[in-house]
Amino acid sequence: MHEYPVVALKPGREKPVRQRHPWVFSGAIASISEDAADGAIVDLCDAQGAFLARGYLNRRSQIQVRLLTWDAAETIDAAFWRSRLQAAIAMRRALPEVRGCTALRLVNAESDYLPGLTVDRLGDFLVLQAGTLGVEQRKQMLAELLLELTGCQGVVERSDMAARRLEGLPTASGPLAGEPPPELIEVVEDGLIFVVNLLHGQKTGFYSDQRANRRRVAAYCAGKRVLNAFSYTGAFGLHALRSGAAHVVNIDSSAPALELAEANLRRNGFDPDRHAENIAGDVFQVLRDWQADPERRYDVVILDPPKFAHNQAAMERALRGYKEINRLALGLLSPGGVLATFSCSGLVSAELFQKVVFSAAIDAGRDVQILETLRQSADHPVALTFPEGEYLKGLIVRAAHAPREAHA
Repeated sequence: MHEYPVVALKPGREKPVRQRHPWVFSGAIASISEDAADGAIVDLCDAQGAFLARGYLNRRSQIQVRLLTWDAAETIDAAFWRSRLQAAIAMRRALPEVRGCTALRLVNAESDYLPGLTVDRLGDFLVLQAGTLGVEQRKQMLAELLLELTGCQGVVERSDMAARRLEGLPTASGPLAGEPPPELIEVVEDGLIFVVNLLHGQKTGFYSDQRANRRRVAAYCAGKRVLNAFSYTGAFGLHALRSGAAHVVNIDSSAPALELAEANLRRNGFDPDRHAENIAGDVFQVLRDWQADPERRYDVVILDPPKFAHNQAAMERALRGYKEINRLALGLLSPGGVLATFSCSGLVSAELFQKVVFSAAIDAGRDVQILETLRQSADHPVALTFPEGEYLKGLIVRAAHAPREAHA
């Protein structure tokens, strides 16, 4: 006898479930109990009816069941959610990397065994993203639990990501529980102060997944001219200046983001007119325009673009984009200069990304050496059972000398 309505797998489709992968695709499912409501908890069984795992259902999604537990004795109630949230929060308290930082990820969805739920802490506020129907139906309860467990002032929802469409959900954003946030709040990372707009910034407002990489890249910037492309609110550039960079150029398509970048410079004691240049524009076009300008050569170039590959259909175009932007960046590097380049597209593997940068180097006529490989910060863990959770990858490379004659 099962505790919840049953979803039965087709014969031979249970191996990923037994290996504790949290997704069950529609093609693996033989039948779903008629009394199972979308968003509700279901028991997943093999073709013989034996219990495998428990999760929540959504017939409208290609991923029809997202698994929460493999323990038949574990009931999915408020105590379950509280316990999982508590475990995720406790893990961050033990992380050396986030000490002294007031911007961090508290819940990293599947990799914290809470599929569909992402929570960032920014100062005394939490930003929640409900990526699935199962979380959408429970978000108010989850927000109240989070306030209780963290002592934060309020929870803001930023469920405005494209992935919600795949779940049959509209976007949603705004205050969710507790106090609404002020227009701008301040967070601290490694002793630097950043201004964040929780309600209207990109994603959850601040990219804490790059925290460790900002430290690593800044170490190459002392005394250097730095180009920070896709700069958003200038975090990489500010870390570079704090490490002794001679000058930083931030480029982003968003003028409001660059206004915050200027505010961040001032808050940390840097004169935007003397230490930095903020340029609003299309990064691809700006870098193309600068290829023929010998004054636009940099010792360090940072490329932290938004996600180019949102789905498999967009992959070919995304790879062309990654290749082109890296080719352009390499064209602006001084001999011996360093390029820190990233991809946050989960569909682009680290191996494939390295091949793209290699191809860009060939086209740019540069001999390039890999100095470091980079990944997302430790508060964005990757469950070994869910390798898809490793979305951010980066390379720090060195262009050994001046360009050869570039290939067309």
